[in-house]
Amino acid sequence: MKEMHVLQITCVNMPSGIKDKLRDSFPDLVFLISGDDFIRIEAECLIHVGPLVRFLEDHEAEVVEARRVRPSLEDIFVEITGIEANAMRKEKEKKGGGR
Repeated sequence: MKEMHVLQITCVNMPSGIKDKLRDSFPDLVFLISGDDFIRIEAECLIHVGPLVRFLEDHEAEVVEARRVRPSLEDIFVEITGIEANAMRKEKEKKGGGR
């Protein structure tokens, strides 16, 4: 099992189209943008914070927070088994094992 590295960045004034620009500039990273101010970055290698923050600031975004995130037990379980926790709950409910 490869270790997954996750970084979360919170921005103010994130420019439109930034996701495509990030993907083009950092092709080894996976970007998930939520709302107008939150970016989750995933990679199988260490994610260097500095270049990402500089890139965002160069594109007029104000970075308020950047932090590394350790995977939860659920994240590790899903990665190992490929089974999502919600799918397990639904299956359990079908069999009458739910609350």
